[in-house]
Amino acid sequence: MFCTSERPMNQHMWLAVPFLFSAAVFGLMGSAGLVTASWTTVPLSPVVVGAGVAVAAAVSGGVRWKRTWQRTWLRWPYLAAVLVLGVVEGAVEVPAMAATVVGLPVLLGLAFQALVQNDESRQTTKCR
Repeated sequence: MFCTSERPMNQHMWLAVPFLFSAAVFGLMGSAGLVTASWTTVPLSPVVVGAGVAVAAAVSGGVRWKRTWQRTWLRWPYLAAVLVLGVVEGAVEVPAMAATVVGLPVLLGLAFQALVQNDESRQTTKCR
């Protein structure tokens, strides 16, 4: 039995997915560093950005594209550019406090959005 949501993801929201995912993970890393007092800076890891790109690629099939050409000609070059940006900025160190202040609200917002979307999908899901 396959269940699909009635509402596909907005294209603008999808563009933010790799950055939101990365910010949430960096926030967790920053808070862990502050709590354990083991480090004062958080390296912006290409691995985390790559995971954000992978999440965006995984959900890109459920995006409401404005034009059919965007599915191929916007989706893949955008993800490749974000991945290259993640590799280039991999040597940057960010203060753990800054990573925590930016990342934890993003994480909480994503968790809240997931709960709201889960509740909405229960009400509007059709199963075949």
